Formats: sequence, C-alpha cells, structure tokens
Amino acid sequence: MDIIIIQQLLDRIGNLIRVEMRTGLIEHGLQPVQFDALYYLSICNRFSNTPKAVTEFLGLTKGTVSQTIKVLETKGYIEKVADCTDKRVMHLIMTAKGRQLLDDYFPSAKLLSACSGLEGENSEFDPELLQQQLILLLASMQKQHQYRSFGVCSTCQHHLHVNNGYVCGLTQLPLTSDDITLICVEHQRRAKEK
Repeated sequence: MDIIIIQQLLDRIGNLIRVEMRTGLIEHGLQPVQFDALYYLSICNRFSNTPKAVTEFLGLTKGTVSQTIKVLETKGYIEKVADCTDKRVMHLIMTAKGRQLLDDYFPSAKLLSACSGLEGENSEFDPELLQQQLILLLASMQKQHQYRSFGVCSTCQHHLHVNNGYVCGLTQLPLTSDDITLICVEHQRRAKEK
C-alpha cells in the first residue's frame, strides 16, 4: 500500500468534483462551502440542523458558518426556525429552492458518468466494494482522531426500537421513519461497530 498515492487519488477525484460544482454554482452566486452546508442540511436529522452542528460537520469556524448561513438564507435556500422548546436554538430548514439546487448538482454528474462507464466496460470495478472500503476508511479516521461520526440514526447506540416505533435513548424523543435514515451530530457507534 502506498498511502501517498491513495491520498493523491482521493485529492484529485475531490478536486475534479469541486471544479464541476464550482462551475455550476457560479450562476447562483454561491461558493462550494455554501453548497456543502446545504448538502449537510439535506442529510441531517431534526436534532442536527443547527448552526453549531453545521460548524462541527464542516470543521469550519463559527464566523465562516454564520456568513454561509446568512448567504443561504438571503438567497432563499434555507429558513431559520426557532426551536419549540428552547427559543435560543435555531434550526436551519432547507426550502424547496434549496432542495432543487441540491438535486441539480448532487451527485456529481461527472462522477456518476465515470462510475457508470467503468461498470459497463470493466469487470474489475466494483462500486459496492469501493463504497464499503471508503466507509471503513472514514470510520477508522473518525475513531482514531476522535471526530464525531455523524452516522445514520439507525446505526447509533441510542437508537431504540420500542413497541412499533423508534425512540432516541439520548433525547427520549420518538423518531420518525425519516429520522432514522438521516445522520445525527450525537451519533455514537454501537459497541460491535467500534
């Protein structure tokens, strides 16, 4: 294994995707960081759609995220909604306009095309294996460096199946079928997954 080559390949693929995204976002007056925040809001649950969680997920400063949120709100891609129980907490809700923008640029058309082309012409390319290997690599990096996992609710140690539904053992709140398919800032891997 040559870790330098692995990093170079991951960096280059990431750069190609970002160039495609940057080019498309110019007409909307957006930067990639703003799209990244919008993407995060599309995959997080209702406990994780706060400015603080966006900051943690993106690994950016509060100031950068604050400006990012301001731009997204001004352009109509998100709305701020006060929490019903704690008015100090603001939730960031994606609008239909934000959802449409996300659908237009994610997943990357170039990545999708490359993967589809490889599947058709190269029997050695296994996208499912690649996905599993990348999941393992990400989980290892998160664990070794004590980063939050931001995992899917249904894989969390706090996720409880109660009667005919689900409950978050941390918040003691019921979970919807949508909640359990989204990522959470409080996610903790189950013991067997650690």
